[in-house]
Amino acid sequence: MPNFPAKIAIIAAYPLDLPHSNVMNSAMSTARLTINLQALASNWRALDAKTDVETGAVVKADAYGLGAGPVSATLAEEGVRKFFVAVAEEGAAVRKAIGPGPMIGIFSGHMEGDTDLLRDHDLTPLINSPEQFLRHQQALPDRPFGIQLDSGMNRLGLEPADWAELRPKAEPLNPVVVMSHLACSDEPDHPMNRQQLKTFREMTEGVAAPRSLAATAGTLLGAEFHFEFCRPGVGLYGGMPFADAKPVVTVDLPVIQVRPVEVGESVGYGNSWTARRPSRIATVAAGYADGLHRAIGGGIDAFAGGQPCPVVGRISMDLITVDVTDLPEDPERLRILNGHQTVDDLAEAAGTIGYEILTSLGARYSRGYVE
Repeated sequence: MPNFPAKIAIIAAYPLDLPHSNVMNSAMSTARLTINLQALASNWRALDAKTDVETGAVVKADAYGLGAGPVSATLAEEGVRKFFVAVAEEGAAVRKAIGPGPMIGIFSGHMEGDTDLLRDHDLTPLINSPEQFLRHQQALPDRPFGIQLDSGMNRLGLEPADWAELRPKAEPLNPVVVMSHLACSDEPDHPMNRQQLKTFREMTEGVAAPRSLAATAGTLLGAEFHFEFCRPGVGLYGGMPFADAKPVVTVDLPVIQVRPVEVGESVGYGNSWTARRPSRIATVAAGYADGLHRAIGGGIDAFAGGQPCPVVGRISMDLITVDVTDLPEDPERLRILNGHQTVDDLAEAAGTIGYEILTSLGARYSRGYVE
């Protein structure tokens, strides 16, 4: 059973759609990041229901910035038995959260210096090269390993020629998984998807170990891509391309000050926004140091309940300015991430992807979990 309390500590136990006046203590001086573990679990179940095979979970980068401990523990309770992280140190944190039993795969494989972590925390390196295979067999000959294949992405994994040479040595040792990764799965009609599917099939013909090619987007491509298990990542956390995902993250920003601004006056660095009417401008405590990228600029809103208020002027390191003129009274806080404005909306405004927004949400937030 997972090694965590029967109930995860609820730091912030309020529904995510409550009015802001009921959400937080007005004395709060830092922005608040709230993670809805119920929504996370619901997203995993929804993705699991799209296949007839096992569904794992990718929890690398501290579960995409949302906390590997609570996220992994929640998913283990849902029945996840295959977790994946980038490096061994991340795997050790996940093992602490979920306890013995489930597999924790390490995408970087068996790196030099990883042996103690792999052994002490029962981690499964996904071998990427002949050198890693040799290192693992010399250091931990009796411990499990997986195989990662390069089916065309040219990023991680054994090339076809290396796999052909290594396979007679590796297969008799019973790798626990054999995997590859799609380069263009977020574009369903991209010819690379079919090309990699063909290559992966050819490379794994006759393999006895469970195989996996699909992360979130691959899961949505259909049964051909599912093999023996899928391993969604960003879709669990409310990100595209899983359009049916429930929002998992909300971000609430405390208002430091509200000031009147007259017609013709400007706001923020570079005089980039000028008032065209008598306005009220709220300054909130967050900025690009908190993962709300400077490039986001205009085109997004902050919300007082369901009322959108446009962000104006440039986002600075610690502060964002918001036009609250149309609110009946000055707000105590504003919400910049919610069900109306997602990580992908912020990403589009910044010219990036939702993954980057999620993983950039900084340590300065006061964090809470809704169970």
